[in-house]
Amino acid sequence: MRTVFRFLLLAPLVLASAIGLRAQLPKGPVGKIDAAVEKVLADTGTPSASIAVVQNGQIVYVKAYGNARLDPAAPALPEMRYPIGSVSKQFLAASILLLAEEGRLRLDDPVVGYLPRLTRANNITIRELLSHTSGYQDYYPLDYVAPFMLAPVTSDQILDRWAKQPLDFDPGTQWQYSNTNYVVAGRILEKVTGRPLWSFLEDRIFHPLGMTSPINLDAEPLGDTDASGYTRFGLGPLHPATREARGWLFAAGELAMTPRDLATWDQALLDGRVLKPGSMMEFIKTARLINGTPTNYALGVGVSNSNGYPRLSHGGAVSGFVSQNTIWLGQGAAVVVLTNLDGSPAAGTITQQVAPLILTEKEDPEAAQRLEQARGIFGALQEGKIDRSLLTSDADAYFTPQVLADADQNLKPLGTPQSFEQMGFGQRGGMTYRYFRIGFTSGKSLTLSTFSTPDGKLAQYLIQ
Repeated sequence: MRTVFRFLLLAPLVLASAIGLRAQLPKGPVGKIDAAVEKVLADTGTPSASIAVVQNGQIVYVKAYGNARLDPAAPALPEMRYPIGSVSKQFLAASILLLAEEGRLRLDDPVVGYLPRLTRANNITIRELLSHTSGYQDYYPLDYVAPFMLAPVTSDQILDRWAKQPLDFDPGTQWQYSNTNYVVAGRILEKVTGRPLWSFLEDRIFHPLGMTSPINLDAEPLGDTDASGYTRFGLGPLHPATREARGWLFAAGELAMTPRDLATWDQALLDGRVLKPGSMMEFIKTARLINGTPTNYALGVGVSNSNGYPRLSHGGAVSGFVSQNTIWLGQGAAVVVLTNLDGSPAAGTITQQVAPLILTEKEDPEAAQRLEQARGIFGALQEGKIDRSLLTSDADAYFTPQVLADADQNLKPLGTPQSFEQMGFGQRGGMTYRYFRIGFTSGKSLTLSTFSTPDGKLAQYLIQ
């Protein structure tokens, strides 16, 4: 949940444990990953790291290093759970999108319809909550557990104290990370569904995906066979970290799980088992401020570009633990790193060093041709037209007169695109899919997804 990490150095004993997998990395990358992780742990004084690697859509490596517990010493094992902190936020964001798919709420609904007593609830939307552009003040900005967090709290008590005071800024005018946003969003989900957030996550995400390890830290502590969290001051000795009291992690950082289960979640996002295509585009679409400035944050995930591919990433920190979850769309790759030292940079550093060992350099041989085609079709749609010779029969049926009329009415006012760039590509269902981002001088941006068949026809041209 916290965002400021201390860079500390101390050298621990490094042990390792791995488990078997159906698909595996070659020995070359494995040796380099092991060496990199062990060095980072030694350099940062972090007791342990537990990692999972996804390559080509498959979990290919899961391994734990170091000591998960120090007194008495207990080697880290892959089946041990670690808190994932603010990586929990993407699970809530996806849950909100599932409700939107069912028509039970809309991202642009104002908060007032659900929690009318909060500050400026009529001016703040669910989308602004999930993208950290609401203006609600963060209730947990510090990198340690303050005395008031040693007493149990309810989510409504958090909102009474932090979401009923004046905003830090007008909604949509700034980006500022705030855990309070997700407490508000979590309560909205509970209002809409009439059930606890944890119950929804279990039924709609964890059970369907076969994720058996997640626990709710606000309801139960880590077990004796899970990792323990540690803290220290400066270069001093490690001490057991004081954990937040019950209630303080609700919706913003309450989950703990194994790295394999977090990688299973990443797999499901990569292969479309969680969200419908339109919802996935909302999930990864960079939020923009009112003045058009991009925030590089979508809904519960940071968004950046890595060698032409969208990269989703988020770190997490609760008392005694730091995590990092990173997904490379179009590459079918992900890296999960869970560690157990307050403020340690190890999780991020390990991710940076593992990524080049698993990512494949891949170029789209038809990139220039398909970009030109996509731009041309967009221009035609702004006039309510489309060249049907470019389409498969399914796509031809999709572009009804009503769709073309809607395109003419809604796309034409945007004017000529200021930017039109391909963000990634890959293979699915025997076709090649591509993602494009379209930008305009007004600051508005659109996302385009296409599918092309082996004979070059377009099976999809979908603008979000």
